[in-house]
Amino acid sequence: MTQIIDRLDEVSARYRALFVDLWGCVHNGREPFPEAVAALQHYKAGGGVVVLLTNAPRHRKAVEGQLDRIGVPTDCWDTIATSGDAARMAMFRGAVGQRVFFMGTDEDESFFDPIRIVQNPVAIERVPLDQAEGIVCTGPFDAHADPADLRPQLLYAKNKGLKLLCANPDIVVDRGETREWCGGAVAQLYTEMGGESLYFGKPHPPIYDLARQRLAQIAEVPDYQILCIGDGIATDIRGALGEDLDSLFITGGLAAQETNTARDPDPAALNAFLSREMASPTYAMGFLR
Repeated sequence: MTQIIDRLDEVSARYRALFVDLWGCVHNGREPFPEAVAALQHYKAGGGVVVLLTNAPRHRKAVEGQLDRIGVPTDCWDTIATSGDAARMAMFRGAVGQRVFFMGTDEDESFFDPIRIVQNPVAIERVPLDQAEGIVCTGPFDAHADPADLRPQLLYAKNKGLKLLCANPDIVVDRGETREWCGGAVAQLYTEMGGESLYFGKPHPPIYDLARQRLAQIAEVPDYQILCIGDGIATDIRGALGEDLDSLFITGGLAAQETNTARDPDPAALNAFLSREMASPTYAMGFLR
C-alpha cells in the first residue's frame, strides 16, 4: 500500500540520495516551485545528495543553463543525469549509423555537441530522411501538433528499416498551463507502426546506470538508500520499480486530475489510479515540499 505523506522530511532520513525528476517536480518549464526547492535545500543541508534525473533530450551542461535561466538555485542539487547524455553516448557509438535524420527543434541542437566521454566517437552527419541510416528524435517538430502528423515520414522510415533513437521517452510535459508532446509520443507511434525505437531515458536502464555513476563520483550509496521522486507514473515510478528503488510519486503533476490532487491526492482516487496503472510507489504526495 502506498503511503501518503505531507512532507519529504517525514521519510528523507532513511535515504542518503535522491534521484529527482525536474519538470513537474522542481519547475514547470517557466519557473521553479519554491516549496520543492526549499525541501531539496533542507535535504542537502542534512548531508543528502541530490541527483537531478531528467528525460530532457540535452546534455547536462545545457540543462544547467536552462535551470539557471528558470531560476532554480544551484544549492538544491549536486549533479545531473539526463536522457540526452545517455542517448548521446549511444548515438556517438553508432547506434543508428553515421548519417542521421534529426527530428526535433532548434532548442535541442545541443544534442549534437561534441562528446568527450566516448572514445573514437562516430562522426555524425545530419542528412535528409531519404539519405539517412537512422533517426535521432529529441521530440516532434511542433510540440503542439498531433504526433500523427508525422505518419508519412515515419512510414517512409519504417519501410527503409531505420531505427529511431528516442532522446526523451516522456509522452507529454506541462509547460506552465500548456501540455506539450515529447519524443516518447513519436517513438511510441513509430513502434506501433512497426518501426524499431531505442530508448535511453526513464523508465529504461541506461539513465539509471548513468545516475549511479554520477552519484558514485560524490558518494558510495547502496540502492536501498536511494529514493526516486517524480510525477510520471510511466517513467519515474515505473523506472524506479524496475530498478528496485523506493519511489515518491508527486501526484499534482501529470496525474493531478486523475488523483484529484489539490494540496494532496484524494486517497480513493489515488488508489484507483495506481490500480489502473498497475504501479505501487512507496510514497505519494501532492507536491514536493
